[in-house]
Amino acid sequence: MTALPSYSSGVSSAPLLGDTIGVNFDRTAAAHPDREALVDCAAGRRWTYGELAAEVDAVALGLLESGVGQGDRVGIWSPNRAEWVFVQYATAKIGAILVNVNPAYRLHELEFVLQQAGIRTLIATPGFKTSDYTGMIAEVRPRCPELRDVVLIGEESWDALVARGRRADAARLAQAGESLSADDPINIQYTSGTTGFPKGATLSHHNILNNGFFVGEMCGYTEADRICIPVPFYHCFGMVMGNLAATSHGACMVVPAPAFDPSATLRAVAQERCTSLYGVPTMFIAELNDPSFDDHDLSGLRTGIMAGSPCPVEVMKQVIERMGMREVSICYGMTETSPVSTQTSVGDSLERRVSTIGRVHPHLEVKITDPATGVTLPRGVPGELCTRGYSVMLGYWNEPEKTAEAVDTARWMHTGDLAVMDEHGYLNVTGRIKDMVIRGGENIYPREIEEFLYTHPDVLDAQVIGVPDEKYGEELMAWIRLRPGAAGLTAEQLRDHCTGRLAHYKIPRYVRIVEEFPMTVTGKIRKVQMREESIELLGLHTVASSEHA
Repeated sequence: MTALPSYSSGVSSAPLLGDTIGVNFDRTAAAHPDREALVDCAAGRRWTYGELAAEVDAVALGLLESGVGQGDRVGIWSPNRAEWVFVQYATAKIGAILVNVNPAYRLHELEFVLQQAGIRTLIATPGFKTSDYTGMIAEVRPRCPELRDVVLIGEESWDALVARGRRADAARLAQAGESLSADDPINIQYTSGTTGFPKGATLSHHNILNNGFFVGEMCGYTEADRICIPVPFYHCFGMVMGNLAATSHGACMVVPAPAFDPSATLRAVAQERCTSLYGVPTMFIAELNDPSFDDHDLSGLRTGIMAGSPCPVEVMKQVIERMGMREVSICYGMTETSPVSTQTSVGDSLERRVSTIGRVHPHLEVKITDPATGVTLPRGVPGELCTRGYSVMLGYWNEPEKTAEAVDTARWMHTGDLAVMDEHGYLNVTGRIKDMVIRGGENIYPREIEEFLYTHPDVLDAQVIGVPDEKYGEELMAWIRLRPGAAGLTAEQLRDHCTGRLAHYKIPRYVRIVEEFPMTVTGKIRKVQMREESIELLGLHTVASSEHA
């Protein structure tokens, strides 16, 4: 009998939403005006849905009064705080395109995004940690002719914007909303590329509102849920899976801190009686190992989401057992797909939830193809994961050629991830096409080795990369973070642990013990940087250069 193809489509009794974000938000606010909508723990501030709607409308009208109109780009450069949420929904209500600016950006990157997106108005905090945002904006502004207004949160310019909005005629906002379509572009998110300039994934109301809604549906959200969101708003994880999942269900958004802090996150979960907690694996690892972990009552937790990078099985098990997140869900996706394409469900067994990325999301399609030919492969055979449906971006902002490289003529998004689909449609990511290591002709997927290394009692976290080798072309190197109290781990000790359990060619030759991995602000490991540092550390410059001859 011919094997089933690696193709699956998501069915749902819930139809896609046809609303704009503003209409959906107003409907929720009208239904739950007195329910708590937003808590900014660091600032000690909280809003009901009725109060949040008033803040959003004031900012929206303030922007209209300042000359911002449909299709204009409004940048937001800030860590997580309540005003970020106000701006997210305000821009959606007037049809302005919100451009998320990474809080970690410096001069070069800021200037690029301001110019590439043609940002008209930039809303920013004056600074954060060691970054002087005000100074950087002043330095690049002369080279960004389209930038007309800069509004600094917490300063006179922000107060003036809001005051203008409170004085304005509310009819203007209703009029602006009437001309909007759910298919309009509403958000530009710059992908955190590891090389070259980032690309601006352009997303519509329809893209992100529906993705947030169905993420919430898969988590079983109702108006009684309280979602702790320590992941960044500037990324889909925060503003879509967090904020839009919450507001489309009448749930409460809890912001524990401006940037991730494990103690602050645990404290917020306990004090605000959160039912759901989000994070990338490194965040959950930090929380589980925080000295204050046992001081916090996490019994309110029911669910949550782990996503952003491959989720180690052992970490997932601890999240369920020690944090009480019995219904925790794994999500897989990318910025270009709004972001979620697959998710585990509440009804999935523990085994499914700790060992797969779930099945295709409602109203979407996925398939596994041969990267060389594009042919759909049989189930059980690894290949490139592709996805299609309402979630696929409109394109990269003003970059049609790069859009065509990622989204084919049949509207399939090519993820660049290697995955395998089983007979029941569950998917496993086995690595990135670009991460694959070829050692002496053997194709090695680092993810498999990383999962095994977690079984060593001293290993807290592990990342495996390929480094150049004269004999084999590439050799394996493991970067290891040790558990607190671990004495140390040599390459020889790690190889002893692997011997007899892994094929010889999968055993790392080199081991480096580190405190942290280089990563993007969204928690994605920068393996390109790890490889560069490893070449320097191991003195492999000659081999590396001959490799490309």
